[in-house]
Amino acid sequence: MPGAKVEKPVTFAAYAAKTRLLVRPEILRVGTCLPSLGGWAFLSSLMIRKLLLFSLLLLASLTVWAHTYHASILEVRYNPARQQLELALKVFTDDLEKALSVGQPTPISLDQAPKPLVTQLATALLRKSLAFSAKPSETLPVQLLGLQKERDAHWLYCTVPLAGPLTGFSLRHTLLLDQFPDQMNIVNLEAGGKKQSQLFRDGEETHQFSW
Repeated sequence: MPGAKVEKPVTFAAYAAKTRLLVRPEILRVGTCLPSLGGWAFLSSLMIRKLLLFSLLLLASLTVWAHTYHASILEVRYNPARQQLELALKVFTDDLEKALSVGQPTPISLDQAPKPLVTQLATALLRKSLAFSAKPSETLPVQLLGLQKERDAHWLYCTVPLAGPLTGFSLRHTLLLDQFPDQMNIVNLEAGGKKQSQLFRDGEETHQFSW
């Protein structure tokens, strides 16, 4: 109809812009910069729609499921110009503290523990839980840049340096599965002009991404 206002589709980028994209002063700095992560548009596949809907809800407030579900969301962006993967992982603070406390003489509090200790333990946890492979028998190193508190959750920002151009990778994602058998880890990837999502959980710890 001439002159009628056309509604634009709601995108993940627009939603995320209202929820968390600004890095606030409470970030625990480890590196000098944070990755610039793109937004996500809703996809046509019913399964992907469900994953992205759950992703939106997690981004809005993980607190809603604090006593019902154990979940995390990982945003991955392939940056060919810098030859790296850029990661942003959101997880419940109490769940993260429980994982970081394993093997420690006293429980870890992210608000009170020394930053060097938090960096050391978080880096070890990430490298244990996230195994990126561009080819068989190769695990790419995950480098922690910093942590950011957001209400009852924390964002962990990381990069994965690459040796050259990439057209796909395998990811084994086992974060918190040792602590919580019902843990669900959602991964959203933006690479090569494509957006993909996968759900990682007990029995489905490894997925392949390609573009």
